[in-house]
Amino acid sequence: MRNPDTEWMDDPLGPQLDAVGVVASAPDLGHMLDVLPFGMQIAGPAGEVAYANESFAWLSAAVAGQGADGVLKTRCFDFTLGGKPYTVSLLVDETEQMTREQALIRRAYFDELTGLPNRRVIEQSVNALVGPGAAAFALAFIDVDGFKHVNDFYGHNVGDALLVQIAERVASGLRPSDMLARLSGDEFLLLLSPVGDRDQVNHEVGTITNRLKLPFYIEGNEILSSASIGVSVFPDDGASYDALTANADRAMYRGKAVGTGSVQFFDATIEHAAIEKSRLEQRLRLAIRDRRVSCAYQPKMDILTGNVCGVEVLLRWIDEDGVIQPPGDFIALAIELGLMDDLTYLVLDKTVRSIDRINEAFGETASISLNVAAKQAGDIKFMRALLDRIAATEFATRFILEITEEAFVSKSTFQESVLPLIREIGARVSIDDFGVGYSSLSALADITADEVKIDRSFITNLHQRPRSQNILKAVEALSRSLGMDVIVEGLETFEELAYLKACTSIRYVQGYYFSRPVMLEELEDKRDESLRQETVIRPAAMNRAFGGRGR
Repeated sequence: MRNPDTEWMDDPLGPQLDAVGVVASAPDLGHMLDVLPFGMQIAGPAGEVAYANESFAWLSAAVAGQGADGVLKTRCFDFTLGGKPYTVSLLVDETEQMTREQALIRRAYFDELTGLPNRRVIEQSVNALVGPGAAAFALAFIDVDGFKHVNDFYGHNVGDALLVQIAERVASGLRPSDMLARLSGDEFLLLLSPVGDRDQVNHEVGTITNRLKLPFYIEGNEILSSASIGVSVFPDDGASYDALTANADRAMYRGKAVGTGSVQFFDATIEHAAIEKSRLEQRLRLAIRDRRVSCAYQPKMDILTGNVCGVEVLLRWIDEDGVIQPPGDFIALAIELGLMDDLTYLVLDKTVRSIDRINEAFGETASISLNVAAKQAGDIKFMRALLDRIAATEFATRFILEITEEAFVSKSTFQESVLPLIREIGARVSIDDFGVGYSSLSALADITADEVKIDRSFITNLHQRPRSQNILKAVEALSRSLGMDVIVEGLETFEELAYLKACTSIRYVQGYYFSRPVMLEELEDKRDESLRQETVIRPAAMNRAFGGRGR
């Protein structure tokens, strides 16, 4: 048994250490050295071990592979005592510190969810490839289509699992010289290096696109997904990471506008479109600041009585030259830029200020429909503020909020949190553009709304399209069983009206057949002449069109 109080005197260093008073002042020093969290050994002039604590023994065994796994480091210090050289060796277990360092490195350079390199890593890799005479390479900006709806409908756990599987599918076919990185959310960046001509790049990216269209199976759910991909090629499309990434991103958005799951290469027309978009953004911001927006009103008709039963408020932007810009040119941009909230407030304000003229033109009982984007409908803070403003008008019960069906895809946000607020003030809800996007009859059964507006794509030449007729009747039957009114929008021809009148029970319609959208400035008379002359229902003509058959 060791006696730490006396063994120092038997140690070659004992007399010298005792002579300077170390042992005398610290009689338990040997025991203290044994319990240190690192190993210590003192070797004499000939390499003989003058002293070694207990930690040094088991850590040395670990170094030799006889103990626990870990990261061990040795540090040596030479000193002279009594004219003789000695060496102190410290053996330190740095496993925990190394683990912390590795975790910090992974957080700094790798995505925590997918394990892929992050933006910093791929940016450094790309910048290392650019330069005069450098080989061609391509950057593919990958954006998962409809990912928000996966999160909303299935939950974030399924959404995260989908991102992991997408990363695995894309990475599975890459070469060692390629790199896939996750930038953020549902955005990935793929480096293909080196590459040949664009046909080769198109083939490789197209293979990835097809792979991502195959079903994903997550937690018992079969999920169909796709990705829109924009591609830029060095050196033709840029000479830096920032330029190449920006151009690939622009190309991706151009492709997404055409259709999901597309591959789009960057070209000069996209650059021109990006410049125009930037200009449009500045003009739109100025228009909002200067309140240069107006409203057009399109009536909803009761085809049984020929009376106006409601009116939809449509946004119009009057540009700096006084030209009225069509909504298709700026609504999507306003939503993307987060400007739609301000525009919606402006529309409501102008409508309330013009309520007397609206009442004169369309009647005091006509409902007033406001369009609310799906993104807005899921924003509780915005919806609460909007509904407070509607409630303050003192005719909130006349308002119908038209919301596209994608807002109802979420299992909780709108129906559980926003819809009760709408009911509280007495306003109503309409499912707008039903028949496009995420429509399904099963989804319709889960939606709590007051009316369904069937998209024009189902109505065009309806009398000649049996499949559309069957779908229309199914939607009509289910909607009525759920207590929802059915409104057909985009009615433009007598034949379409005749079919609705003779073959369905649909009563409410909206479209150019009855009236174009009327600007606020035109609402001077009690009834606009264009409304009166277009609201005449002609049953005799309808009977002739269908050979006298009834419904």
